[in-house]
Amino acid sequence: MFDKMIGFIGAGNMGSAIIGGILDSSLATTSQIIASAHSTATLEKIRNKFAIETTPDNTKVAEQADILFLAVKPDKFDEVIPQIRDHVKSDCVIVSIAAGKTIRAIEDAFDRPIKLVRAMPNTPALVGEAMSALCKNETITDAELADVVSIFNSFGKCEVVAEKLMDAVIGVSGSSPAYVYLFIEAMADAAVADGMPRAQAYKFAAQSVLGSAKMVLETGKHPGELKDAVCSPGGTTIEAVASLEENGLRNTVIAAQRACVQKSKDMSK
Repeated sequence: MFDKMIGFIGAGNMGSAIIGGILDSSLATTSQIIASAHSTATLEKIRNKFAIETTPDNTKVAEQADILFLAVKPDKFDEVIPQIRDHVKSDCVIVSIAAGKTIRAIEDAFDRPIKLVRAMPNTPALVGEAMSALCKNETITDAELADVVSIFNSFGKCEVVAEKLMDAVIGVSGSSPAYVYLFIEAMADAAVADGMPRAQAYKFAAQSVLGSAKMVLETGKHPGELKDAVCSPGGTTIEAVASLEENGLRNTVIAAQRACVQKSKDMSK
């Protein structure tokens, strides 16, 4: 368990998911977490759900936090950082989850030395299955990074990467749940066309995707090897795979993901 105070400026869906992960994994108690938000309704919702201290005052959170999450949208940084930069403790670890905000840009906005971790989680954090990427500035120690890693592992999995890979992370995990939802929806549509009720079709498709992903993670086998194991000679699965290849599934996914990465790069300029 941490002996630190953890603060959240912004307590929307992602901030709430992180708070839930911290509490569910007993990394901290409710008395060690404080959160601020602009909306009174959000503050009431968070306070009732987690029994933590809440406040509309961002500076109060900044003054107390040993680990401070900037969980507001990127367009709010220009408003929030000037409010808090003179109130953040010198040894506070700041964690940004804003897409497109580089380490250099955040350091420049604070205009003072800070300890900073840039993070990119994804929306499955809401069900405790996030995939997150972390990168750090030069002032973060190994022990401080380990604390942040433990927090992100509390609501999914995370990896430490070089900042130059963060655009690729957005393509492969940050935005990719949307691609997977499209795939699940298409699978369900086909099942409905073959007579299956819609709700049942979504359950079959979603569970198949969940189970397949778990096979990749838990067996450590190459996805191609797992695919081959399902494809019997002359069988139904290889017939479907051949159709997917004929219609350019791989090329479509690669092109879409690289378009996502390029958009991310453009937004960071």
